[in-house]
Amino acid sequence: MTEADFLTTTRTFYDAIAEDYATLFKDALAQRPLERAMLALFAELVDGDGPVADLGCGPGEATGHLASLGLPVFGIDLSESMLAIARRDHPGLRFERGSMLELDIPDGTLSGAMSFYSSIHTPVAELPALFAEFHRVLAPGAPLLVAFQAGDEHRHHDRPFGHPVALTFLRRRPEDIAELLTAAGFALVSRTVREPDPAFDETAAQAFLIVRKPAV
Repeated sequence: MTEADFLTTTRTFYDAIAEDYATLFKDALAQRPLERAMLALFAELVDGDGPVADLGCGPGEATGHLASLGLPVFGIDLSESMLAIARRDHPGLRFERGSMLELDIPDGTLSGAMSFYSSIHTPVAELPALFAEFHRVLAPGAPLLVAFQAGDEHRHHDRPFGHPVALTFLRRRPEDIAELLTAAGFALVSRTVREPDPAFDETAAQAFLIVRKPAV
């Protein structure tokens, strides 16, 4: 099957900027208490013997943080360059290359999953299929954390760090994402929106939705 254009563009972008991106955001969670709180809440909600997946894990910082909270977590990402950094910086964890839209994971086997700013390059028309795939791989009762930049104005990055690549970061309304997740079969657990922090050069609010696949 031919890879969708947006997947190719996303992978090419992150392969090019991987080292610069990882350096810029290294230890970012240490400076973001609300993000750490959301990850801690998600970890508390995980209740099962199956693994937990960080879908679109990038260089693995959030994956490593979940591991430090005691979760049996592994990461999946499109970018082999990002995965190389994740494996280097977190040698005790498992990282695999793959697409969130076609996960090589059996039905109902994950005790939890997280999409931490990884759905922001997926076109809105593809979000129902993406959330359906998340629903497929989660066990009944398992939680899903989805984090993204909130708003209507997208942000285009052209030649970041001087690399000859470009990519648009898609912002969403939390109520729209909540509606799509509900339509995919999830039950909403919490909805949190943090205002943009000028200390981090943020221009958009940050949204965190936790949903759960209903128990049988």
